Amino acid sequence: MAFRTLLDRLDTLRVLDRIGDPLQRAVLSAPQRVRDALHGVWLGHPVHPAAVQVPVGAWMSAAVLDAIPGAGPAATVLVGVGTATAVPSAISGLNDWASLSTEARRVGLVHATANAIATSLYAGSLAARLTGSHRLGRRLAYAGLGTASLGAYLGGHLSYRHAAGVNQAVPSLRQIPEGWHDLCEYRTLTEGKPRVAHVGGVPVLVTRMAGTVSALIERCGHETGPLGQGEVTRVDGADCVVCPWHGSTFRLSDGVVVHGPAATDQPRLQVRIVNDCVQVSLP
Repeated sequence: MAFRTLLDRLDTLRVLDRIGDPLQRAVLSAPQRVRDALHGVWLGHPVHPAAVQVPVGAWMSAAVLDAIPGAGPAATVLVGVGTATAVPSAISGLNDWASLSTEARRVGLVHATANAIATSLYAGSLAARLTGSHRLGRRLAYAGLGTASLGAYLGGHLSYRHAAGVNQAVPSLRQIPEGWHDLCEYRTLTEGKPRVAHVGGVPVLVTRMAGTVSALIERCGHETGPLGQGEVTRVDGADCVVCPWHGSTFRLSDGVVVHGPAATDQPRLQVRIVNDCVQVSLP
């Protein structure tokens, strides 16, 4: 309970903003194309959770080999692999971190610090091993593994407590009953101008384009920003909506993400028109 209380206090620890705010501005100044690649827009899934598997897997394997007599050389190779691949993993994580809410960024800063310390310990372990100090190398590696485990715990806290990196629009689908539901009148839709309608309490972004109607969950999947207040723009010849909170950009026709920080598509509803009434149902 004491540890959970400490985690809750991290959310409100404003002193972390003195470091986090300037760092966030620096990260957000990177070119959009680079940030999109690091977010995983091209993959349809955040890159960071997949990237961390390499260093963590290498370090865990090295810990096992360090306990086996005669397996030191193989453990050294794995420590080196883990240390090298921790760097690109950290870069992708830092890119995701910069677009989180203030409270999540505070936790994320401690998460990143723990992982940076772990990487430094493993770098020291690698140096010690290469100079013949294998006992010191093993001790530093086990200290690094413990610190990395703390960082991983905080990463889980970010995902499961703060919903960092998950599509936060998907739960809205669970609030829509099965079957078709009246959304709005077709004749009230203006060509190329999205409007917000509701299915029960769920806001839906509905758009008419060239006579075809599309409907997306209106709350952005990244941090639930109001897409209905977003700017409509064209990207690669397609009409898109830009989230006013963090700039995630989705195609209006099908919800495909074209710019991050969102890395997954915006949930789309099925649409049909019956007697001038636009109706929607679950995908």
